[in-house]
Amino acid sequence: MAQARWKPIGMSVIGLVITLVFLFPVYWMVKTSITPITDVFQTPPKFIPTEISWQAYVDNFVRDAQMLRYIGNSFIVAFGTLLLSLLLAVPAAYGLARLDLKGKAVFMIFLLAVQMLPGITMAMPLYIMFSKLGLINDFLGLILADVIHSLPFAILVLRPSFLALPKGLEEAAMIDGCNKFTAFVKVVLPLVKPGMMTVSVFCFLFGWGDFIFALTLTSEDAVRPLTLGLYRFIGQYGTEWNNLMAVATIAAMPIILIFITLQRYVVGGIVAGSMKE
Repeated sequence: MAQARWKPIGMSVIGLVITLVFLFPVYWMVKTSITPITDVFQTPPKFIPTEISWQAYVDNFVRDAQMLRYIGNSFIVAFGTLLLSLLLAVPAAYGLARLDLKGKAVFMIFLLAVQMLPGITMAMPLYIMFSKLGLINDFLGLILADVIHSLPFAILVLRPSFLALPKGLEEAAMIDGCNKFTAFVKVVLPLVKPGMMTVSVFCFLFGWGDFIFALTLTSEDAVRPLTLGLYRFIGQYGTEWNNLMAVATIAAMPIILIFITLQRYVVGGIVAGSMKE
């Protein structure tokens, strides 16, 4: 009985230690952003800053509006990737789950293969193709590049959510007066909401955190996202660590807020799509 009583406490302590280890880089990022540049390279380093300076935030978000433009560009690319990925992934996943299609297994293997390809291998072919289509330095080009990378993941995550639903739902809705499209929209889609929220979060992150395609497909500040804005603080002769960490902290805020507010949907979507065929 004593062992059973202490086991949950021990597991909680281990979980707390692991959580602190994973959160320490986030703390160090925020700490560096509010540390004066003269104290950043102090030896030995201080884990708690003795002096707090907001100069890096003032310089990058008040005096210089360039970073705000980068943030706006990142939101455009991220939301565009989210919407287009959902628009394509939902019917594709539904078709793979419900329809008896020839070559379905081959198509699933193809999706897995594309999902495993690193973005760097697709950057140059996309640059050649998009340069001929006039999509260089264009938001649409960045969104399409991110969708090509995120779409296989979205389909693979959504398909089990559709498979988990009884096949008679659409037939029952059609008996009540719906056609196939309205049955899909009004009956099926609300039931796979957790899976769609999961896909939405990760597709947003695909667009928000993209660096390779942004570096390859843009050369003008007017369309560059925040990931390239961070890169400007890394120079040949050194790195502006306090400015870099200040901008990185602001860049991480949407991700943190999304996971805090939508955590139950993300977890529910992953659990709902975990069924075995």
